[in-house]
Amino acid sequence: MAVIGLLLAAGAGRRFGGPKALAQTNGEPWVVSSVRVLREGGCDQVVVVVGAAAKAVIETLDPDVEVVIAESWATGMGASLRAGLEAAARTDADATIVHLVDLPDVGSDVVARLVQTAGPDTLARADYGAEPGHPVLIGRAHWDGVRAAAVADRGARDYLESHEVLLVDCSDLAAGRDVDRPRAGVSGA
Repeated sequence: MAVIGLLLAAGAGRRFGGPKALAQTNGEPWVVSSVRVLREGGCDQVVVVVGAAAKAVIETLDPDVEVVIAESWATGMGASLRAGLEAAARTDADATIVHLVDLPDVGSDVVARLVQTAGPDTLARADYGAEPGHPVLIGRAHWDGVRAAAVADRGARDYLESHEVLLVDCSDLAAGRDVDRPRAGVSGA
């Protein structure tokens, strides 16, 4: 199965104080560490969707990383997800792993568990015990439906709620909580 890692990194991070893609842990931008997590987790290719501070985010990335600019990123995560899935649709991939840049505790081991479930008809998401979260694996057969449902800040939520989704237990690997406010050890953009 060919799996594309789709990293959503377009937000302005208003509550955070700047774009989370440029936030750093131990001197490394989250966008860079998130790309590595997707690659090491088994994604054959990685696409990064940018928007706010696009130029600065792109400058942190290796030149071999495919970048998609979500022109309407300010309307919410749905615009980023649509832009990323449109890029994925131009490939022969069977599935995509949708990951968020503001999940610094999610490692390649979580991605690898989801990649093991990959198939063109599969919908799967990481489950951290309290509730399901990201990353989410979306098989190719679902891409059009997810793109149609991805509006504002809802992303794939409505689509996932109306379809059978395999929950992949990752509670032993990470907490899976997004970071909305700066914390100790994290520097902003």
